Amino acid sequence: MATTPLPSTGAVSGLGETLAFFTQADFAQRRFETHGDVFETKLLAQRMVFIRGERAIGDLLGQGDALQGWWPESVRQLLGSRSLANRSGPGHKARRRVVGQLFSSAALARYTPSIEQMVAELCQELITTTTPLPLAARMRRFAFAVIATTVLGLDGASSDALFADFEIWTRALFSIPLAIPGTPFAKAMAARQRLLKRIKGVLQAGTNQGGLDLLSGGLDEAGMPLDDDDLAEQLLLLLFAGYETTASSLSCLFRALLLNPEVEHWLRDGLASEASSARLDATVLEVMRLTPPVGGFFRRSLAPIELAGVAVPEGSVIQVVLSPTSAGDDEDLAAFRPQRHLDGSFKQTLLPFGGGERVCLGKALAELEIRLMAVGLLQAVELQLQPDQDLALQLIPSPTPKEGLLVQATAR
Repeated sequence: MATTPLPSTGAVSGLGETLAFFTQADFAQRRFETHGDVFETKLLAQRMVFIRGERAIGDLLGQGDALQGWWPESVRQLLGSRSLANRSGPGHKARRRVVGQLFSSAALARYTPSIEQMVAELCQELITTTTPLPLAARMRRFAFAVIATTVLGLDGASSDALFADFEIWTRALFSIPLAIPGTPFAKAMAARQRLLKRIKGVLQAGTNQGGLDLLSGGLDEAGMPLDDDDLAEQLLLLLFAGYETTASSLSCLFRALLLNPEVEHWLRDGLASEASSARLDATVLEVMRLTPPVGGFFRRSLAPIELAGVAVPEGSVIQVVLSPTSAGDDEDLAAFRPQRHLDGSFKQTLLPFGGGERVCLGKALAELEIRLMAVGLLQAVELQLQPDQDLALQLIPSPTPKEGLLVQATAR
């Protein structure tokens, strides 16, 4: 089959496209409908190829040797030049091996009792509070507390201070990188310096009770020990990787269950049976099918490549859009039905945490937290969704209910 030329939106300056990107939740979807599953446009003065669909993404992941990692300028600056996210080749692999030790099976087993205790504390807070609470905010604090106290070993006060700066930093990751005083990006850069200072303080103190001892002896691509500045930037990325995807997944999971009580009953009925693990796995997969916590990822082509029959030139920046499964006219695919992952009717490949050698570092920890929180909350608490709230999702940096998912809780 002949290769077709790369479709383009025709954007010249990219100003209109950039404005649309930051204001239209369905920016990519509109253009996919017009141009197909592979198209080029211009954003923030950068030519960019957007792709979606199993064929195009499969072709991309099958050509890893012709690709390197890439991030927008705002992300690159806020993560830092030492961060493994901004490295390729041996430098990336060496630092990923070091940080990956914090998410090993042995590390997760070490973290589990602490996470279970945090789940129990959240259940108690929900039950004893007489007014409605924004569940999404509680999930964000829970996910951050896990990574800050259980993994990094910070005390409660240090974790709270870190969280405030981290929220400032996170909100500007995908923003216009103008360091003008008062802008979100400038505030985020200042927050970054405070975060790094606090993280380096933890490293230098050497008295934490978390998992940082697992990093001892970590070497870079030249076989040299990583210094504190290098490790601090890796841990800043770890905070994001181990937090944002988890917070998003938990908020979207309980949003879906509250909007689909028949699924909640089906899942709850299975918790005391042998079907509990399979039903929970299927429910989480269905949430991630419809609201993937990682909306996409970036690559740069080092050589001409072909994606879904479309020619993509060397040097192209490629954004992979992990959009919800296209339903078209299929009402079943548009529905929230976890059973599709158990009855063999769903055949597509899901990449909720990205794919390839740069799959999200926090994937294993996120899956553990989601399982422990789902089981703990469903067994201990009855949640009632409050009326008259906007349950639509904001998508950047990850999907989360716009008005916080207000709930009233009672003990089961």
